[in-house]
Amino acid sequence: MKLVSPSLLSADFTHLGSDIAMLNQSECDWLHVDVMDGLFVPNISFGQPIVRHIKTCSTKPLDVHLMIMDPGRYVEDFRQAGADILTVHYEACTHLDRVVHSIRDHGMKAGVALNPHTSVMLLQDIIAECDLVLLMSVNPGFGGQKFIENTYKKVQQLCELCCQQNPHCLIEVDGGVNPQNAAQLYAAGADVLVAGNAVFKSENPQQTIHDLKQ
Repeated sequence: MKLVSPSLLSADFTHLGSDIAMLNQSECDWLHVDVMDGLFVPNISFGQPIVRHIKTCSTKPLDVHLMIMDPGRYVEDFRQAGADILTVHYEACTHLDRVVHSIRDHGMKAGVALNPHTSVMLLQDIIAECDLVLLMSVNPGFGGQKFIENTYKKVQQLCELCCQQNPHCLIEVDGGVNPQNAAQLYAAGADVLVAGNAVFKSENPQQTIHDLKQ
């Protein structure tokens, strides 16, 4: 599977509606929406009201990535705002199993994200309940960072774990993704690529999305 989820964190927020309209006409599969609280990560982005407005403009599923502390408090809020996929961080959840089940009980796909330093093997007891695992290939919080090369190894490790316990779980990679490393990520076992600057800073974003899917 080769899915592309452009990150709206890199979009032009003075013309967000136009950027979403462009993505609606592109070959992208999802829209990646990064929610940051200034605590779990140093940056602050936006919350439920913006997600709700994005939903009204988008014809694509919303792939909402919560980079916030104690995300279980907001599962219902983001469902009501329009999230189709809701991903929370392993590092931010004291009761991860409860949060994952809450996401699924609210009718969304449940994702778990891992920071670059977090071992894939820590997911052994939860992977069977996940619809998606997101591997951060940069340190979360800011766009435009350099891709961490160890990510290829982590994708392979995660692919093996999924094959053993949950073959239907999708593997998503977020951070520093571009047309130059996309093929190697897919070859390692990734299913979904999140791309921000690579898409929105390119001269032809729709062509870049096409290239990422090849």
